[in-house]
Amino acid sequence: MKKKKNRETEIVVRADGCIIKHKGETKEPKVSKVKRFFKAVSRLMYDSLYGFVLRFFKTVNQEFRSSFSFLILYAMKCETSEHVKSLIKVFKWVVLPASLIFVCAGFYFGENALNSMFLGILIFFYSNFLPDLPSIFRKKSKYEHDLIPEDKYFVLLFAPLFILASFFGIQLRWKTAKTFHNFKSLTIYVAFLLLVSFFAFRDFPISIGDMTKILSLPFYGLIGYLTHLKVDKIW
Repeated sequence: MKKKKNRETEIVVRADGCIIKHKGETKEPKVSKVKRFFKAVSRLMYDSLYGFVLRFFKTVNQEFRSSFSFLILYAMKCETSEHVKSLIKVFKWVVLPASLIFVCAGFYFGENALNSMFLGILIFFYSNFLPDLPSIFRKKSKYEHDLIPEDKYFVLLFAPLFILASFFGIQLRWKTAKTFHNFKSLTIYVAFLLLVSFFAFRDFPISIGDMTKILSLPFYGLIGYLTHLKVDKIW
């Protein structure tokens, strides 16, 4: 014999001595809460990074351009949004898991890899926008002097220093028609990071743990640069 009793938001079912209660308001599954949390974190990352990158490029372009039209601003917003979305996606599914494996491997080989991991993540974010930084040194006319091939890559490798110097009133006449959205530029940049990482993390005799730290910066830089090229449909 079954007896059902409804009370506003609660249903009581009695069957064979067992009482089953069903409340009108069910608890949200933990999986849904986790999904909502990660979505909120992703949204916060997007808003923060998008705002920072857009303000930076607006400031730089206003500093180096004589005019700053609405069309340029609109194109900048669209491109920034596209790159930031792709950046966050790659960070969640590639960089973050790889970073956890990297840190665990470092501890296994007796090395504290946390510092190099955090530095590598910063390199990843920086490398994602690096190909666009030298564009402020782009030649605007055929009469401007073009750099020799060797000097052109200094603009890529040390672009932040050149930009900072310009903000301090140091006028640089370095102009180039070259863009750096190609695999040759990527190779030179990764080799540069490998050299910097070697001198920063080497400790003779070099152990396997040292090698994981030395290779960390080129790895993060490679992923960041490739992400940019992928969004720009270079590969």
